[in-house]
Amino acid sequence: METLKVYRTNPQVKLPKKQTDQSACFDLAFQGYGKATYEGYSNSNKNFKRTMNNQIVIQPGDRVMVPTGLIMDIPAGYSVRLHARSGASLKQGLVLANAEGVIDADYVQEVMVLVYNISGNAITITTGDRIAQAELVKDAEYDIVETAIRPMLKTNRTGGMGSTGVTDNGNSITLNIPEPKIPDFVKKAEPPVKRGRGRPKKSA
Repeated sequence: METLKVYRTNPQVKLPKKQTDQSACFDLAFQGYGKATYEGYSNSNKNFKRTMNNQIVIQPGDRVMVPTGLIMDIPAGYSVRLHARSGASLKQGLVLANAEGVIDADYVQEVMVLVYNISGNAITITTGDRIAQAELVKDAEYDIVETAIRPMLKTNRTGGMGSTGVTDNGNSITLNIPEPKIPDFVKKAEPPVKRGRGRPKKSA
């Protein structure tokens, strides 16, 4: 079993932990101990620096560098991946600005979580609030080499990115949605009774 060592930048910083025995990830929290300001970019892409006071206010469209107070000593051959927390994403609209954070083994600075507010409301987080989840991932060993032979088709796929399930007709795009399968009990249902028009003929 590998060990992920973490260094606390302040004695008050809480160590991360998994919430259940079978959790794949451990939670990362906002730790503002010993810090006076935080930085980020607004929805108009303007850089800002604001006063912290153990709280960070994330305006709609803000991308903020949230400190964790932790420096990770990641073993060689591994990386740490940061993911958004499902609860914060659904209930608050807090996601990761870079979708997934990748911390390489040779990165030895404080881990900062890039948080993005996709909601229409300002969100305030306080020191100790969990903002992301992380996992230690083993790297696959591989080399990148040039090939003089263009890769051939491996399946019946003929298009590029986003081509499966979509047909491009020049000025329009058609989604190739299969016809719904009609259950057998519907097929075998009796046809509706045809009703005649007008009054019934009188008998002679």
